[in-house]
Amino acid sequence: MSVVDTIKEQIESNTILLYMKGTPRFPQCGFSSRASAALVECGERFAFVNILEAPEIRAELPKYANWPTFPQLWVNGELVGGCDIICEMAESGELKELVAAAAKQEGSEEA
Repeated sequence: MSVVDTIKEQIESNTILLYMKGTPRFPQCGFSSRASAALVECGERFAFVNILEAPEIRAELPKYANWPTFPQLWVNGELVGGCDIICEMAESGELKELVAAAAKQEGSEEA
């Protein structure tokens, strides 16, 4: 499986996915820390990929996404954005709405 195929599979199989440096419990950069904290505040489960442990994804994802930086939040297969966008959406309440709707949709698909 190519790196791009792996990225596509990760995005398709995880309704809410954060590509970040480190983990939500142990973020390895300030931007990833702020983004994951904003997601945790939404109260829904989300998947994450620690790009520091996946250098091939770290190299290929910016080209695939046409987004040069990390973290990257993907919801329902769509790139939402990076830290600034995530934090702005969290402040306005838009992130919680988006994440709750995605989680609810995921729950209904599993039933």
